[in-house]
Amino acid sequence: MGCVCTGYYLVRLCTGNDVRNSGSGGTGARNVSRTLGKSGYAVTLAADIIKGVIAVGFALLLNIERWAVVVTFLAAVIGHIWPVQLRFRGGKGVAVMLGAMMVFDYRLLIVLVAVCALLYLFTRRYIISGAVGIFTLPATAVVLKYPMSEMIGMVVLILIILFAHRANIYEVFRPRRPEAAY
Repeated sequence: MGCVCTGYYLVRLCTGNDVRNSGSGGTGARNVSRTLGKSGYAVTLAADIIKGVIAVGFALLLNIERWAVVVTFLAAVIGHIWPVQLRFRGGKGVAVMLGAMMVFDYRLLIVLVAVCALLYLFTRRYIISGAVGIFTLPATAVVLKYPMSEMIGMVVLILIILFAHRANIYEVFRPRRPEAAY
């Protein structure tokens, strides 16, 4: 399910182009908005969130063991980031993660969004506020008394999302050369 990259198919349908050949090179809502505007952003974001909701929601409905729900959560995110049919070039996984988190445990989502929003007010940088926000997941899982298998899943999720954003993170922390004085 994670492999269904809405942004890719939406841009392909509307323009005939591959969204991965422009902007950030991803299939996510921000990159789609560069081609299709606000409506493309909204449709892609909503569909990717719903994808996470359906994947984890279905796993919960099947009443499978909680560790298997975590694996389903991770599989949806991994499928979105590395879709097989798109030669492993998809989105960054954030919207799918948010949707999956919404049904997995909304309390994780509340803490993540609150930390991100607060930090964004001070930094005005999505990547910094998002990275710090995602690092709150294990601490939140400890406070909520998650079993070890679920905490390991949260750590794996963090590593996957940070890996997907590695170029953005590098850009934020890349050493800048001082401008030459003329």
